[in-house]
Amino acid sequence: MIHCVLHDPNDSVAVVVVEGIKAGQTLTALILDEDRTTEIPCKADIPLGHKVAVKDMAVGDTVIKYGIDIGKVVALIPAGSHAHVHNIKTKRW
Repeated sequence: MIHCVLHDPNDSVAVVVVEGIKAGQTLTALILDEDRTTEIPCKADIPLGHKVAVKDMAVGDTVIKYGIDIGKVVALIPAGSHAHVHNIKTKRW
């Protein structure tokens, strides 16, 4: 089962595509540009449509989704954690 997707293998977050993701699960992530999967140990409950960190990210790191810069990390995001507005902010302001 595919739990989340990312387009580019260099993306730092993947988008959850199923409901009911719980901490402790191992997520199967589909890398669309390479048509292959990878596994992500999940550290938090993550709602459908939200992001899961593919790698550890420190404060100030750039977050990449679909190969695009979507913002900066404002609070530590360990791999497998929920990545959302509480730890990512836009660089626009």
